[in-house]
Amino acid sequence: MSLPHVFTPLKLRHKTLKNRIVFGAHTTNMAKDGLPGDQHLGYYLERARGGAAMITVEPMPVHPAAVLTRGNFRASSDAVIPGFRRITESCQAHGTVMIQQLYHVGAHGDWDNSWHAPWSPSGGPSYHDNDGSHPMTAAEIEETIQSFVDAALRCQKAGFDGVEVWAAYNCLLDQFWSPFSNQRTDDWGGNLENRTRFSRDVLRRIRAACGEDFIIGLSVSDDQETGVFPTQDEMLEILRLHDDQGLMDYVTIGAGSYINFQKIIPSFQFAESLTSDLAERLKAENLSARIISEANIRTPDNANILLGSGQADLVSIVRGQIADPYLVAKAQDDRIDDIRGCLSCNQQCWGRRGRDYYISCLINPSAGHEYLWGGDRFQPAETPKSVLVVGAGPAGLECARVAAERGHRVTLAEAAPDAGGQFRLAGLQPRRGQITDLITWYTRQLDKLGVDLRFNTYLEADEIAAHGADIVVLATGALPAETGFQKALPQMAELPGIGKPNVWSVQDVMERTARLGPHVLLLDEGGHWRGVGTAWHLAQAGHVVTLLTPDPMVGKELARMASDFTARQSLARLGVRFVCESAITEWTGTSARCVSLLTHDPFEIKADALILSTGTRADHTLPDALRDSGQTMHLIGDALAPRSAAAAIYEGRKLGLGL
Repeated sequence: MSLPHVFTPLKLRHKTLKNRIVFGAHTTNMAKDGLPGDQHLGYYLERARGGAAMITVEPMPVHPAAVLTRGNFRASSDAVIPGFRRITESCQAHGTVMIQQLYHVGAHGDWDNSWHAPWSPSGGPSYHDNDGSHPMTAAEIEETIQSFVDAALRCQKAGFDGVEVWAAYNCLLDQFWSPFSNQRTDDWGGNLENRTRFSRDVLRRIRAACGEDFIIGLSVSDDQETGVFPTQDEMLEILRLHDDQGLMDYVTIGAGSYINFQKIIPSFQFAESLTSDLAERLKAENLSARIISEANIRTPDNANILLGSGQADLVSIVRGQIADPYLVAKAQDDRIDDIRGCLSCNQQCWGRRGRDYYISCLINPSAGHEYLWGGDRFQPAETPKSVLVVGAGPAGLECARVAAERGHRVTLAEAAPDAGGQFRLAGLQPRRGQITDLITWYTRQLDKLGVDLRFNTYLEADEIAAHGADIVVLATGALPAETGFQKALPQMAELPGIGKPNVWSVQDVMERTARLGPHVLLLDEGGHWRGVGTAWHLAQAGHVVTLLTPDPMVGKELARMASDFTARQSLARLGVRFVCESAITEWTGTSARCVSLLTHDPFEIKADALILSTGTRADHTLPDALRDSGQTMHLIGDALAPRSAAAAIYEGRKLGLGL
């Protein structure tokens, strides 16, 4: 076995974990009327089938003051027990230990979801909005402690093997720990003994209520950048105090906080294994509690290194198992090359959650749809057919792969010399090599499945008809619109001066066909990585870059992925100039005449080149010709309507499942 440290069993109180990989807690936003249902069952069961040793089901708010999201489960209600029992029993049948996280977000509660004021140690501010919180009375502290105990008993009745109590990211428990958020002068504030009284009482009373055959974990986080949370030395002292009293069986270590939000779910902009240093220090303390390292641990190889070097007892891989629920099973079978690696993009997990939708995954659209599609597994087609897929971008690659998995005979024709389409160009932007790794994974899978992959193959309508396939799929993508149309100026169908020299698309830049001078102006209408990543690429290459956007900030669409601030930091450090809430009224060939969208005042920006990150268009020539000839076909991805890679892969999988 190539990963011996990962596949060594571990005793955790009354249970033995079959390996060292945990599927850690995260909000899926799938609850309906506050109850777990079929969508939850399908989602967690798929990861249990895939080999996760322990699953920590998403956080349960223990009290009405603890509610944070619309998708939270009902707080303080036994109505959740039957739904959770279905989940625990189904997952335990696959040898998975089942834990539920219990949380209270303190000052950060969402009052207009719960219609209950947030409670906190000293009435501190929320870092989710501009609201304040209510300083808890002694009676309310007792009420809250009892709510944790009641929630743990509810979990036990639902069949969970234990609970994980949340003291991470500046939630209620660690708000008590920090003098920043705890300025109390009674028995719950002041010295460390008093500041940890709340968390110690919660854990102690859960143990007394639930008994010895019940796992109790504690979730913490490491945030050394803001200067107001416990240092690593202080965190060691806090956890030693809990451990000396035998209050917890394990500690999960995450990164970041609600103040330093970007690190909670770190994107590809961050280093991997962010919490290995604190985990290693805790291991060196020889605590009786087991140590789980979390935060940007993407692969079984990363996990094996952490475990083998003695930096942790267990690792939590969350997004990696969202992207490939069979990550553990494939690793155990020495099929590492078959694992579909997470991109750390946050687009469909945290990004969808940021839009208040249930989570999914850009590269695994079955995530969140397991109860509808049967998971990330494919049933053989009743009647295998010949399938011609035209276009090897993300939509075509996924459709060809799924169709071949189901037994169809697939030919994939691509006009370019490489697979990936515009998605491949995104992988050439700084720190986005995980995209090119994914495209390599696709070509490797297609080869194993016997797909006839033909590059440099541009097909006309008559050639498609002559191929004689039973099913024709067009996944031909989209092209730059080349009009310079800006949504901020809808009355102007074409940018004046668009035909003058030195106008390029972001595709031209990333394909290295653009001939640019030292100073470039990039118009970014999308607010996504397409423009932001290209600006980063150009600035890193030494160009003086001005990024102009109609939005109030650069990277607006990255905000819900918690990626925008770090992206702007990178651009600012490279000297990129930001011009917001503005549009371009004319390109002269050497400068852009612009207008403020706020004041309508004109201004000018001199530049050697204008780069457009604006809309794209699908070319309808081929589908129209096929329709005229009577050929039936399926359109997917940008060929159907220009959108994102997530939409393309979703449609590729959905069609592949339906063929």
